[in-house]
Amino acid sequence: MLGRAVVRFRWLVLVLTLGVVAIGATWGGGVFNDLISGGFDDPGSQSSRAREAITAQVGPQEVDIVAVYTAPDPALAAQAVAARLEGRAEVATVQSGPPSHDGRSVYLAIQLRDGAEDAKLADLEAIRPLLAADPPATTQIGGLMPFLDDANKQISEDITKAELISLPILLILLIFIFRGVVAALTPLLVGILAVLGAFTTVRLLAQVTDVSVFAINIITMLGLGMAIDYSLFIVSRFREELANGLSTSDAVVASLARAGRTVLVSGLTVALALASLLVFPMDFLKSMAWGGMSAVLVAMVAALTALPALLAVLGPRVNSLRVRLPRAARPVEVHALSGVQSNQDSGGWAKLARSVMRRPVIYAVGVTALLLALATPFLRLELGGFDERVLPDGTESREVSERLVKDFPGGGYPITVLVNGPVGDLPQRIDGLDGATGVRVTAQRGDATLLWVSYAGEATGEAARELVGDIRSLEAPAGTQMMVGGRSAADVDQIQAFGDRLPWMLLLIAASTFVLLFLAFGSVVLPLKAILMNVISIGASFGVVVWVFQDGHLADWLGVTVTGFLEPSNLVLMLAILFGLATDYEVFLLSRVREEWDAKRDNTHAVALGLQRTGGIITAAALLLIIVVAGFATGGTATIKLLGVGTVVAIAVDAALVRTLLVPATMRLLGKWNWWAPRPLAWTYQRFGIRES
Repeated sequence: MLGRAVVRFRWLVLVLTLGVVAIGATWGGGVFNDLISGGFDDPGSQSSRAREAITAQVGPQEVDIVAVYTAPDPALAAQAVAARLEGRAEVATVQSGPPSHDGRSVYLAIQLRDGAEDAKLADLEAIRPLLAADPPATTQIGGLMPFLDDANKQISEDITKAELISLPILLILLIFIFRGVVAALTPLLVGILAVLGAFTTVRLLAQVTDVSVFAINIITMLGLGMAIDYSLFIVSRFREELANGLSTSDAVVASLARAGRTVLVSGLTVALALASLLVFPMDFLKSMAWGGMSAVLVAMVAALTALPALLAVLGPRVNSLRVRLPRAARPVEVHALSGVQSNQDSGGWAKLARSVMRRPVIYAVGVTALLLALATPFLRLELGGFDERVLPDGTESREVSERLVKDFPGGGYPITVLVNGPVGDLPQRIDGLDGATGVRVTAQRGDATLLWVSYAGEATGEAARELVGDIRSLEAPAGTQMMVGGRSAADVDQIQAFGDRLPWMLLLIAASTFVLLFLAFGSVVLPLKAILMNVISIGASFGVVVWVFQDGHLADWLGVTVTGFLEPSNLVLMLAILFGLATDYEVFLLSRVREEWDAKRDNTHAVALGLQRTGGIITAAALLLIIVVAGFATGGTATIKLLGVGTVVAIAVDAALVRTLLVPATMRLLGKWNWWAPRPLAWTYQRFGIRES
């Protein structure tokens, strides 16, 4: 039905596609103006409620800017800057911190007026010229707002750099894989459509809910990556049908009937995996969910409508501008990609398929052992909050953060304690806790008192988080209410929120994957096995991430600073993305296996031929997606680099070991049990299954 409709109305579809591109390039391109910064905190946590209560009861007290002054008389330089800031509408309070250990530096802790992060960033830019001390004093600007400003600029540079690196390499590889310029351009055109369409969708969402600027990262990565995956599958099947003698119209119809189901199921499974991020309360992860889902679904729709319409117009001309390769370099076993006839019963994939079918136990045990060994470092995972060390060494806000810890007593990010009622001996009891280095009253209004608790070490360190827990466990004086906030408390609450919501995320991913794969393949065994294979594959990737970014192996080569812990939101985001991508390749393989099973009911033949016919496509898709993601691994931000490295490892492991070796080997061992389903569920599949037709 869809294939015939697209062929019949191909010009209308292409005109509508051009309209989507025009809207995406103009109105959708303005999405950056409607996005917010940050969004990492849990709005319902004690630290968030404490921040709101402090602002309401004693005025803004959160340190937004830390300006460090080094001079022969640093106090005089700081006083001159404080005098310039007095009376500025953007500034709520200015407090002078203690001098450095050597007495040559002091800092000002500046609270901006209450407002959203974007408003505070604008206030920062307005007063930045006033923060510079007069010579000979030197000035360094840090704190939360300068950190967010530096992070936003660095991420923008990383995205631009990733695109400049990946796009030329992608085009060259696509020409090599398709052996033709015209065919190679079709995935890039769908990728552009996916990105621009997602920009438009996210801007629409931003009118009704907060969406973080970090959503752009995942739109660029998944929009281009999934568009290439889906285009590769559709175009390769179209060229295969043309090579089999079908007319252009029939080839489009056959391609959508046979490969369209695969793209539909894949797009839905990846989108639902990303939707699992919505269970978390942080706007950052919700924004990643909205951005990723938009990119994947637009790529899916474009691959099922705009791309077939373009192929219906091109017909055999899709093979124009051929690039001839030396005979030794021609991948004969992936003739569907190149659009030329070749012997499917010979070549590397055919030999590999026969080898796996003959020795399934050896392959299954060997690959599983290797993946479990790669996953072993994940057992020593340590969690913590992210800080300025995610930025490149030498970034000004990072240098200020490091100086506060190294050169100043108590650091610059205190734990805040809001006390409503009699304070009593609470300050003395807090000061006596392990890790506390001082307690002072910084604000009072009515019966509300604000205490600042200083400590040794980083705000994101384990010692600071333990001190937060110890303060919260203290019994407040009779008739007194106490709330603990600050940067370290926000990390404690964030880690707690991830622990509370993670089981629901896992349940949603597993349930949606099971239902969709059952409806696609009519088996209860294959979905369960796919979930298990995904867990093993992702576990191996997480093990490598811990080994590199937590333990510090290859850290110098990658240019990252080892903190001894990993930030949980990155791992949760990786989990959603990698589960979706792993299921994507599973669907590619199982679709062809199911097609052969339906034709001959011979499990060994179906698995072997499915691997032969899709091994090259899966490998090519994985290679191209690795190129897209690897551009992000070259960025300067450690969080983006971690996501890039982890995803590259996961894709490589999944394509090279899991889908081409472990999955076929286990399917060979399971035999006819691969296709088993209880009778009621078998009837459900026959009635409602997502079938090729």
